[in-house]
This record gives sequence, structure tokens and C-alpha cells, in this order.
Amino acid sequence: MTRAAAPQREACAPGRAAFWLAPGYWRFCRARDHARSQAPAGALRDCLNTPPPAPSQPVARTRFLAVDIETTGLDPQRDAILSIGWVALDGTSIDLATAGHVLVRPQREVPEQSAVIHGITDHRAATGGTPGEALDALFRALDGRVLIAHHAALELGFLARACERHYGTRPPLAVVDTLRLAETSRRRAGRPIPARGLRLHVLRGEYNLPARRTHDALLDALGAAELFAALIAERDPTGELPLGRVLFRPRRLW
Repeated sequence: MTRAAAPQREACAPGRAAFWLAPGYWRFCRARDHARSQAPAGALRDCLNTPPPAPSQPVARTRFLAVDIETTGLDPQRDAILSIGWVALDGTSIDLATAGHVLVRPQREVPEQSAVIHGITDHRAATGGTPGEALDALFRALDGRVLIAHHAALELGFLARACERHYGTRPPLAVVDTLRLAETSRRRAGRPIPARGLRLHVLRGEYNLPARRTHDALLDALGAAELFAALIAERDPTGELPLGRVLFRPRRLW
């Protein structure tokens, strides 16, 4: 499998930011520095010690990690993470050897209505690790990479809350949201966006990607990775699209 060249890193400093991301990048860097100073020694601090790619760096030469999270519900303040899946990409080349999945043992029973959706029952969840073990595994995989997620605000909300509980800080993360990329693609082309037309499985069908079982963290992470590759191929045939053009700007999470 062809790998992208090793990315060139620039310091996370406001003066090095590309002009279209300068104000947000400056705040991102300050928040990241603060989170690094608050994080205990271990996987999260190691991840934050690695400078993020500059917004000017081409997507084709950036390393990514597609991530999906399954939870007991949709409210990060009340609900819990049950599983996390991920797979790495070098540019748009997916490396299946990096695929990972962890179950998380919750502190309360799994609601029946959510178990029906993702298939994670109390019995299965009881075999999982602690939230801290799951987060450590994720941040080891994310070190030096930009996170990809579909409907990233939801994933970021749960990660922020879980990190606050386990590490005592909410780490700012460089993120690409495939839902927003698809929405932008349709608006640029003047195409309508039907109700529920931005769901992962619907978009995958539009790009002739294989159907996969949904609400499985690893398979949905792989699905987001494949959709990302298809969206970038459509938008960036030259391979020179700057990373800053596709980064997701979430509302304040830290």
C-alpha cells in the first residue's frame, strides 16, 4: 500500500498559521498548550507534545485517524462511551493494519434502547476496559494525526467530557468532519440536501462505497475513512488542497 511522505511539521504558533485560519489557529494553539500543561504524564500529554500539522500542509501529505464512538445516548453530560474504533490514513491511503477497537465498561447499565441500536449489551460491555484505558489507547493511535469523524461535534463532545473526567482537561484536537465536507461539496455544486441525506450510509451509497453494518465503532470509523478519501478525490484532484480548507471549526469545547 502506498504511504504518504512523512509530514513536514511547523510549530504550533500563531505567526505560522495560514491566513484563512489564523485567528482560530492562534486560539487553538493557546488552548492546546494549556491542555498539555494540565495533562498528567502519559498518552494524552505525549499526543499533545507532538505539534499538529500546519494549516498550509497539503491534505495529501497529512496523517489522519478516522474515529467513531458508540455511546449509551446522545448527551455527553449524562451518557457514556461504550466503544471506540479507529483506523489510520496517510493522506487518503487507508492502512487497515492500524485498525483498532476497544470496548468500555460503563459505570451503569446500558439502556435497552441503545443496546438495540449498537448491539452492546450489559454482558458484552462488562468485558471492556476502563474509560481511562480506552482513552489512552485512542490517544496513542492519534499521536501525530488529525482526527476524522462523521458528525464530529458529537464525537468531540463525548471525548471532551471523558477527557475532563479522566485527565482533568479538555484537549483541543485538529479535526475533519466528513459530514461538513459532504455538505460543502453539495452546496458548491448546487445540489439539494434532502432530509437525512448527510447520514454516513447514505453518503457512502452516493459514492458507490460498499454497504457496511452501521453503529459498529470500527466499521463506522472505516466507513468515515473511505468517505473522506472519496470526498477529497472529488475536491482535490491535484493533491495540493491545504489542510486548513477542510478542518472543522467546532464551537468552544475547551
